Formats: sequence, C-alpha cells, structure tokens
Amino acid sequence: MTPPQRRRRHPKEQPPPEPLKQGPRKEPERLYVLTGSEEGRERAALDLVTLIVARADPPPSSTPERAALIRLCAAPLSVAELSAYLNLPFSVVTVLLTELLTAELVQARAPIVRQAIADRSLLEAVMHGLQKL
Repeated sequence: MTPPQRRRRHPKEQPPPEPLKQGPRKEPERLYVLTGSEEGRERAALDLVTLIVARADPPPSSTPERAALIRLCAAPLSVAELSAYLNLPFSVVTVLLTELLTAELVQARAPIVRQAIADRSLLEAVMHGLQKL
C-alpha cells in the first residue's frame, strides 16, 4: 500500500500592500530641550524613593512637562513613580524637579520609614488570634 500523495497548495497571487500614507515625520524632541541649559546649575540631591509633594498649582507659564509634574504631585509620589508616569528618564525628571524645588512649587521629603520593630501589643493580638483558630 502506498501512502496518499499530498498536493501542495499554491497561494493565490496577491497584490503588494499599498505603502502607508504618512504625514511629515516629526523627530522626537531631544531631552535637553525639555530641561533647558544645564550649565552652571547643580541638581538637587534626589533619590529614587524621595517623595515629592506639590505646594502650589502650576503657573500658566510653565511647560507641559513641569505642569504635569506638579499635577501628579498632588499626592506624595516618589521620583521613580514620576519618571515612570511621565515616561521620562530619571535624570530628566531630577533636572525638572530641581527647577520646581528652587521655584518652591514642590517640596521634597524623605520617604516614610516603617518601624524596625513592630508594636508588642499588635504582635500579641495577632498571636492570640492565631491561637484561637
């Protein structure tokens, strides 16, 4: 007995896809355009976990990036979170935040550190609750 012969399928000729119609390509802005000239300026000592809180509303003359930073900081956010939300590198966010800190539009504070040792009464309550199970 011979195995059945398979026939190859030949795909039908399809016309080539039409090229995408695009408008003029807009080059992405360089990051130094967002931050401005950095010559002679020092950055604030900001860490990834430094919390930033807005102290005022964004002024009408602020750039969209600076206004977005101030609006996001209505509740305390870390510099790492701000960088992720704005999709900007950490270094660019620190330059923008330094400008906002010197203008006193935002405030930087150390992150809230949890206690190293838990409260004894809380641990005892948890232990008694587990023992009752």
